[in-house]
Amino acid sequence: MDETTFTPRRSVLYMPGANERALEKAKGLEADALILDLEDAVAPDAKADARDRVCAAVADGGYGRREVTIRVNGLDTEWHADDVAAVAEAGPAGIVVPKINSVDDVRAVESALEKAGAPDHTRIWAMVETPVAMLDARQIASSSERLAVLVMGTNDLAKELQAEHVPGRQPLLTGLGLCLLAARASGKVILDGVYNDIKDEAGFEAECVQGRQLGFDGKTLIHPSQLEPANRVFAPGADELERAREIVTAFEEATAAGKGVVTVNGRMIENLHVAQAQRALAQAEAIEALSGT
Repeated sequence: MDETTFTPRRSVLYMPGANERALEKAKGLEADALILDLEDAVAPDAKADARDRVCAAVADGGYGRREVTIRVNGLDTEWHADDVAAVAEAGPAGIVVPKINSVDDVRAVESALEKAGAPDHTRIWAMVETPVAMLDARQIASSSERLAVLVMGTNDLAKELQAEHVPGRQPLLTGLGLCLLAARASGKVILDGVYNDIKDEAGFEAECVQGRQLGFDGKTLIHPSQLEPANRVFAPGADELERAREIVTAFEEATAAGKGVVTVNGRMIENLHVAQAQRALAQAEAIEALSGT
């Protein structure tokens, strides 16, 4: 992943595909990306209508620079094939596929998209949410050039592990770490899972901070009230940006002068620090551009 380019995915909000008002409301929300949901948020007898509604909303546009994706039903469901065909025609930024457990699962989705004529920009966002997916995360992440994003399904993972939801998420840290390693080794984006208690503002923000510290690119959300904390926590702060500018300026000046050693405020600066600083500045620039829509 190029450290000097950045697509903001701080806040990725699930919106129910069966709710026309929600799809319209999403156009004005401060989300970096949207997941228009055909899976959990839609009753079985409403799947077909929701599919038509979501694909029409994507085709009609109006979401500005926000990334718009569609979550389809799982590979083992009766709706999956029709979902993928419809998404391929609508051409969103991504197709979010639940319970990806193997390389074969990714390739099946990729093959179906290509067979249905999906544009190249419709990328696969693979949800990893089972023990087998944790153990095979690197193979999954590396399985396709079309696969761009790993999405943690922490609710299902906790269920499969028979683990409790506790502050700090100790039971899930092994799985989170394995998937983070896989994403970084493969140059893919990775999004943290949802936080279930929309009234627990302090708990949500603490989990955002933990997610950023671990290395996640952003967080999936279930309610618009979670947008502001996620956008703030997963963005570089003013102090971080000031340090980044100092590092880049000092490095450029030292390079121009032919100096082999660069220091900022008494601290030696290496290439890795410059790359981190450039990424923070690119992130801030991309966020500013997105906020202007």
